[in-house]
Amino acid sequence: MPAAAPVRKFHSSLRRRAPLAYLPARAIGGAIRNNLREYHCDFIQIAATVVLLSVRFKLAKGSNEMKIRLLAAVCSLLMLGGVVVAAQNDPMVGGASMYPSKNIIENAVNSADHTTLVAAVKAAGLVDTLEGPGPFTVFAPTNEAFAKLPAGTVDTLLMPANKDMLTKILTYHVVSGRLSTSDIKKMIKDGHGKASLTTVSGGTITATEDMGKIVLTDEKGGTASITITNVYQSNGVIQVIDSVLLPN
Repeated sequence: MPAAAPVRKFHSSLRRRAPLAYLPARAIGGAIRNNLREYHCDFIQIAATVVLLSVRFKLAKGSNEMKIRLLAAVCSLLMLGGVVVAAQNDPMVGGASMYPSKNIIENAVNSADHTTLVAAVKAAGLVDTLEGPGPFTVFAPTNEAFAKLPAGTVDTLLMPANKDMLTKILTYHVVSGRLSTSDIKKMIKDGHGKASLTTVSGGTITATEDMGKIVLTDEKGGTASITITNVYQSNGVIQVIDSVLLPN
């Protein structure tokens, strides 16, 4: 293979990863402003482009205008990179971004997967509690989790006459403090394979680990797995689960 072939292959790879960096200096600004979607810039692409544009800036000869355009492009991409990272740090639940600056209720009402849970929280009069300072760890069953219950169970629980029972079930899904999955796994390790979590209702959930996933066992022997982890809120954290936990 000729000596120049690896160099050509390297540049070809860079062109695919950072196409903006190979545009003429005059065209880069417009491309960044108007055609980012066309270039499908993820964070890695942005980083690669910034590096290559910085190299071009150092090697640039001629007018200061070219250098100014290259420098402006680098600054624009650095700001874009910050936006991309910020977006990646806001997890999606039920098709909606969950913002750590919002409280548990403010985020939960936007999740299409938790409409049943939100309706239950409202029926139980727990909105003010879960909007409070906390912090709380909420094991949040999805709509599909509630659908696993026997037919008619949810409708029965939502009746005003059953408010106490509904409140007990919902508060059984809440633990005081902000527990990440790393915290829970450490508790499981320290407990030689299991950890007991005391809920706000006064009941106990047993946490174990199976193939890297945290499994929660309720007082009736039912189990739920954490499917979306560490959705941080201003007043705690949500751990999404795939089954409803039931107290004695």
